Amino acid sequence: MSTRHAFGAIGPDSPVYVISVAAELTGLHPQTLRTYERLGLITPGRTGGGGRRYSHRDLERLREIADLTSVGIGIEGVRRILELQNRAAALAARTEDLMAELEATRQALRQALAERRTPAPANKLPVLRQPAPGQSVVVWRRQH
Repeated sequence: MSTRHAFGAIGPDSPVYVISVAAELTGLHPQTLRTYERLGLITPGRTGGGGRRYSHRDLERLREIADLTSVGIGIEGVRRILELQNRAAALAARTEDLMAELEATRQALRQALAERRTPAPANKLPVLRQPAPGQSVVVWRRQH
């Protein structure tokens, strides 16, 4: 879902929130957001002047980090959990792509088999005749 305005579409990855707003929306101190960025847990967008801009997806990630740390998981544990979630999402997307490719291959195979089962027109059959005495018959089979 995206919202349209005079400057284009705003999606979940659009960097729109300044650090003070992001901090307020997540319940975290702005310095905590800077620390998470320094640790590589979050990567906000930047303005031309270097100001941080957080997206909706960034805010969701910050809330998830806050939830994990509030139950006693350390920053390295949080980093590992986020990494594993990213890998799981990437694998799920790859699996989806492979399943679509497999289905397309199955459909192409079904179509090829259906076309192969269709009898060849009579005028395409080879002409067979009896070989003269002492002659051999060679049979050629076309590979598909």
